[in-house]
Amino acid sequence: MDITIYEFAGEMLRKPELFITVILTLGVFLVNGWTDAPNAIATCITTRSLSPVKSIVMAAVLNFLGVFIMMLINSKVAQTIYLMADFTGDSRSSLIALCAAMFAIIIWSTMAWRFGMPTSESHALIAGISGAAIALQGGLSGINSSEWIKVIYGLLFSVGAGFSLGFGISRIIQRIFRYSERRKTTPKFKKAQVAGAAAMAFMHGAQDGQKFLGVFMLGIYLSRDLGMQGEFDVPVWIVLVCSIMMALGTSIGGIRIVKTVGMDMVKLEPFQGFAADLAASIALLASSIFGFPVSTTHTKTTAIMGTGISVRFFSINWKVAKNMVYTWILTFPGCGLTGFLTAKLFLSLFAKGG
Repeated sequence: MDITIYEFAGEMLRKPELFITVILTLGVFLVNGWTDAPNAIATCITTRSLSPVKSIVMAAVLNFLGVFIMMLINSKVAQTIYLMADFTGDSRSSLIALCAAMFAIIIWSTMAWRFGMPTSESHALIAGISGAAIALQGGLSGINSSEWIKVIYGLLFSVGAGFSLGFGISRIIQRIFRYSERRKTTPKFKKAQVAGAAAMAFMHGAQDGQKFLGVFMLGIYLSRDLGMQGEFDVPVWIVLVCSIMMALGTSIGGIRIVKTVGMDMVKLEPFQGFAADLAASIALLASSIFGFPVSTTHTKTTAIMGTGISVRFFSINWKVAKNMVYTWILTFPGCGLTGFLTAKLFLSLFAKGG
């Protein structure tokens, strides 16, 4: 779709519902940057491979590049999110429902961040737009099951691959360097971990950036009464704006979640941090290629758990891990219900005839 930034600005001024939807979607990009992106650099900071300031700057830059580059070469994840829920109907009501979904996601994610829990922004997004679409369509017809099943595939694949690769890579490293002196290998793994964290930050932008860009494009198509198109092209300026918002979010927050994931759950050595970053990056890259909208949080956290267990089962703080799993499990019903109720409220207050 060809739309210049000037045309888009004009449309937002004419349609307040589009303006609010865009602001909230950009807000979700920002929230994702400060609540979800820290997972990418948690291990790098906690093993002291890189200082917090340098890590956050690196993550911000690589998040930006991840969103920008991946959208130009492979937008399958964005297509999946775009087609997952049915927002067809009159333009005003559709945008109001989408606006409600974004509002619900921001509420849910901010609450989780407040308590330092690494909830999945991806699953909050999926649940929020699904709940809002059900409210808009008046039933489960608001869900596209053929696209939604990719979420289940992605969840199983990312968690399984993250844990298995984290465990396997860590074991391989231990076997290769079992006779090496730790004082000689540790500096090397600290350097390797910086590269691993950079790859993880890039893949975070590549995965999560695509999801929210899919929603951004959905809002534009709905505002123009174009319905749900099978495929779409994203103008470069939109990718640029969204990339900047995610990078900005990454640069202004995240230490709470870094502490929960990288310090409280398991104490990591540099080789384990490198193994976790490499494992999660591989799993996220494969998921992006197949078009699975997966959780970067789940993938990275299970990779960390795999590396921890590879050394000693009880090196994991299972109480912290259990609380994190509860947060993950609650995200789908909790954010889905929030999206549904918020959409019902917004539609009753602001839609024509409401």
